[in-house]
Amino acid sequence: MYKTQIANLSYDFKTLANLMAKATPPRSGDYLAGVAAIDHLERVAAQWVLADVPLKQFLNEALVPYETDEITRLIMDEHDSAAFAAISHLTVGDFRNWLLSPQTTSDVLNALATGLTPEMVAAVSKIMRIQDLILVAKKCRVVTRFRNTIGLENRLSTRLQPNHPTDNPAGVAASLLDGLLYGCGDAVIGINPASDNVEATSRLLNMLNDVIARYQIPTQSCVLAHVTTTLKAIEHGAPVDLVFQSIAGTQKANAGFGINLNLLEEARSAALSLNRGTVGNNCMYFETGQGSALSANANEGLDQQTCEVRAYAVARKFKPLLVNTVVGFIGPEYLYDGKQIIRAGLEDHFCGKLLGLPMGCDVCYTNHAEADQDDMDMLLTQFAVAGGTFVMGVPGADDVMLNYQSTSFHDALYVRQVLGLRPAPEFEQWLQQQQIFTQHNQLSLQAEIPALFKPALNQL
Repeated sequence: MYKTQIANLSYDFKTLANLMAKATPPRSGDYLAGVAAIDHLERVAAQWVLADVPLKQFLNEALVPYETDEITRLIMDEHDSAAFAAISHLTVGDFRNWLLSPQTTSDVLNALATGLTPEMVAAVSKIMRIQDLILVAKKCRVVTRFRNTIGLENRLSTRLQPNHPTDNPAGVAASLLDGLLYGCGDAVIGINPASDNVEATSRLLNMLNDVIARYQIPTQSCVLAHVTTTLKAIEHGAPVDLVFQSIAGTQKANAGFGINLNLLEEARSAALSLNRGTVGNNCMYFETGQGSALSANANEGLDQQTCEVRAYAVARKFKPLLVNTVVGFIGPEYLYDGKQIIRAGLEDHFCGKLLGLPMGCDVCYTNHAEADQDDMDMLLTQFAVAGGTFVMGVPGADDVMLNYQSTSFHDALYVRQVLGLRPAPEFEQWLQQQQIFTQHNQLSLQAEIPALFKPALNQL
């Protein structure tokens, strides 16, 4: 059905899923899955053919069967045909040109978001250069709220990530204080627990709640336990702000995570019932990553980037405060080196933003990947230029619990300073009131720890 000829060579792509996989820029996970193009010429041929595919075709040819996959059913059943009408006559290539047009403004893209399917968005990303991904993502504006306002123009938020290998309260508190003194934590103060059980989760939730309440910090907390653990914690009266869950783009992969759409809806309803938000009720936090479906042997024959973008349909349904692509965390089996990680992070941000999601990026790599901190500086800078919503703040950029490399408190300061970006407005005001930031949003260089924190420091 999808054919072309280049340099006297004929190429025949049997299905839309096969065409999408062959058109994907090279990455190790697709070679591992056996779906990648065999060489650059086949990849160019696939991109050439993909550019001529009508966007309507993605509504007629499901990449994963409708009958067996609830993510496909979600995508098809909740598609907004009225919003789609404005671009329904375009091909994938035409859609790229339309997105890059100066006439396609933030308001136009916001109105279109519900009319796009993940597959349409994944397809157009495959024929775009990095500068295209940045330019279009920059025009997308997604604003969410819980105790502060995330995603406003010229703002960049941070997740303060004070992980500890034994969940030791003093260790967590030391990292937490360090991050706050560098202006981090407006997206969320989020801890990956070393032990995923109700007792450990509740203990950390109560600690974070006490800190936020005691110092009147306009932010939200999250313990990144499994959604079922968080539900039990809510039943036991724990102070849950955001419900976290890792999600993927196929029903089979989500089953591997121990979740489905009904469970996520139950969790969201439980969090909403607590009514803990002050300026909004976006109470979900999702994390994703290219390669997660393949690592669970649940990619359904799709390339990993298309699987990733299908996960954004799941996220969109539950109106999250934050969505985070943990781009290099799964390892070099899926994204081999800095070049592949950079491209994947910018793809994920572009695709998520087009679909109406508040996209952050854990600019990260594992120690056995062919990447280093210079690569992360490149992705961090490009992500911020593209209007990214938030990044991680990890002590020293080295997570001692998860054993991977991310971005530090200093990295957030760097990118805010060089691009003139600011924290969420409510959090920014708090930083200035505590004299952590100056009135010009520079880090205060005062030698003294702010008086507000001295009692806590004495307890560490």
